[in-house]
Amino acid sequence: MTTRRIFFTRLALDARIGILEHELRATQPLHIDADIDMHVDQQVNDHDIRSVLDYRKLREAIIEECTRAHVHLVETLGDMVIQRLLNDFPEVFRVRLRIGKPLAFSDCAAVGIEVEASRQ
Repeated sequence: MTTRRIFFTRLALDARIGILEHELRATQPLHIDADIDMHVDQQVNDHDIRSVLDYRKLREAIIEECTRAHVHLVETLGDMVIQRLLNDFPEVFRVRLRIGKPLAFSDCAAVGIEVEASRQ
């Protein structure tokens, strides 16, 4: 069986995330990297976007999940995004997600988490 990976590198968005007082009052930037692996069961038709998984839909799902409500922990957000992608896109069998908070500390480019999950 053939597999294909769609990836996002440094998808930038503003989210309501964190437990600190200033994080509870305002959004902060996040950077998202994702590797999304799927099974390919049909030939690509160069004239029909429906013959592939449209990465615009994956991007939209990631953004919606990251911006729909305040989340206290970046670990929780990572789990939420992965579950959304696995639930909404049946062809996806594995997701590796990296979420970085670039403004968390002044002495490093970002701090965050990386999480990976596969369909059972």
